[in-house]
Amino acid sequence: MPEVEMEEAYYLDNLLKEKSDQQVREFLAIYRTRRRDPQLTLLTALIGFLGISGVHRFLLNQIGMGILYLLTAGLCFIGTIVDLVNHKTLTLEYNQRIAGDLMIMMRV
Repeated sequence: MPEVEMEEAYYLDNLLKEKSDQQVREFLAIYRTRRRDPQLTLLTALIGFLGISGVHRFLLNQIGMGILYLLTAGLCFIGTIVDLVNHKTLTLEYNQRIAGDLMIMMRV
């Protein structure tokens, strides 16, 4: 997958090393539709400075934090600034969680 960064590629490689080619293709087909791009997280976090804070948290399936950011203007913009700095880490954690969930689903 050319669109993934080094840490995510390493994680996926370790996750899929014992799977067959067919299982890898099935996994990647689903994973590509569910993963989030760090650039999308960055852009939606920037929307927080326009008055709609927390959109990036909703996209990362962190509903509670999204509501908190929405009601507190991104925790007075401090949380939004921190999330701008950590957007790659937030996205990587979300993508790893999605990959783990997909592996569990594929075992069933």
